[in-house]
Amino acid sequence: MEYTNLGKTGLKVSRLCLGCMTYGTPERGNHPWTLNEEESRPFIREALELGINFFDTANVYSDGTSEEILGRAVRDFANREELVIATKLNGRMRSDANGAGLSRKAVFSEIDASLTRLGMDYVDLYQIHRWDYETPIEETLEALNDVVKSGKVRYIGASSMFAWQFCKALHVSKENGWAKFVSMQNYYNLLYREEEREMMGLCADEGIGVIPWSPLARGRLTRPWSETTLRSETDEFGKTLYSVMADADQKVVDTVAKVAERRGVPRAQVALAWVLQKKPVTSPIVGASKECHLSDAVAALSLNLSSEEMKELEAPYIPHPVSGHS
Repeated sequence: MEYTNLGKTGLKVSRLCLGCMTYGTPERGNHPWTLNEEESRPFIREALELGINFFDTANVYSDGTSEEILGRAVRDFANREELVIATKLNGRMRSDANGAGLSRKAVFSEIDASLTRLGMDYVDLYQIHRWDYETPIEETLEALNDVVKSGKVRYIGASSMFAWQFCKALHVSKENGWAKFVSMQNYYNLLYREEEREMMGLCADEGIGVIPWSPLARGRLTRPWSETTLRSETDEFGKTLYSVMADADQKVVDTVAKVAERRGVPRAQVALAWVLQKKPVTSPIVGASKECHLSDAVAALSLNLSSEEMKELEAPYIPHPVSGHS
């Protein structure tokens, strides 16, 4: 396993992050395709054995059960201090008026709830799960600064938003001497490259760690276009990401297949290797629900695509509508 600094911080993270949205009670929340705890634990254990020290979850994943499953696995399989645990807040956790969002009340309430579910005293990276248009960013950032100062959070990060919003947040933090976002968890893969227009350049200039979600496009880059899975059939959010530009996306998927066939490797390795070679990507967030998923991800670290292959993979892409910000 390779390790690198998360942006300009001194925090060392593995070049792969295990995304834990896949793990949770299927009957809870909006993801009926998730693996239950018994099915999830072998993948978390394998990730640890492969040297992955970076794990990402969120309060809303399977109604909090993802955090619970991850927390129990960490206690059973690892030394907490050797790991980097990330979680997120913003999505609705209760039906009352203050049960979602990034208000000061929400920040203070949700960090305590996440820590309880994780069974931990602190999280290493606390991220806002999208922009909250109903709460001033100043209120959110001051509250996040306070939870950092309290010791419950080591670093703060953000997720998919417009570059102007992220730039504003960085400016507000700097002006007030508050803790700054050190990472951007954005939607970025061979089927969606709109982040290259503004966000990736901003992150490179500001020294922000980039930890893309869905680097394999929810598996669409790893299989023939017409092939479906339980997740692709039931993932309503995923359908919104890939329904608009299907004809163009299929050409990209076909190109990944050609490169993978020439190389004699699975498509997943090619698609992930492309993301890993893009600057300033720090640690793509990969999911694992099958035996081959983690081994393919680790193998991608050693797959060096040539400049010609990179251009070939990128050639079929055409501009897409902005997606993933909500």
